[in-house]
Amino acid sequence: MTLFLIASLAGQGVVFDADQVDSVVDIGEVVAVPRAAPSVRGLTALRSRVVTVVDTRRALGLEPMPPHIRRAVITKQDGHYYAMLVDALDDIETFETSPMPHVPASRGAWSRAANGMVVRDGEPLLILDLSRLVPHATPILA
Repeated sequence: MTLFLIASLAGQGVVFDADQVDSVVDIGEVVAVPRAAPSVRGLTALRSRVVTVVDTRRALGLEPMPPHIRRAVITKQDGHYYAMLVDALDDIETFETSPMPHVPASRGAWSRAANGMVVRDGEPLLILDLSRLVPHATPILA
């Protein structure tokens, strides 16, 4: 059994492994970053540190999140903090995991970030790996 944070994202129930979650917050003002990856909404200050704010829907190749969304899951990846925006948060619960089911090509973005599923009250919830949603820097060619 593994402990997960339950959330919703673009109408889909999802869970995040609690080991990848530093905290859950409502972020403040976000400052845009020129030439950032499309999934990067910008930067924000959180507990005296700069945090990269990621539009999780865009990271999945979906329509962008509405600008009023402020709820975020904070994760630390490769020594950097990221605020991963979510539509809503529900609860923390332990689940037994199952392998990732076949995902149709039309929902392929989900399969890139999902590494399994759990079932809660008969509803399948995808296990999203936060490290797979973090934008990776690409070199700028001169």
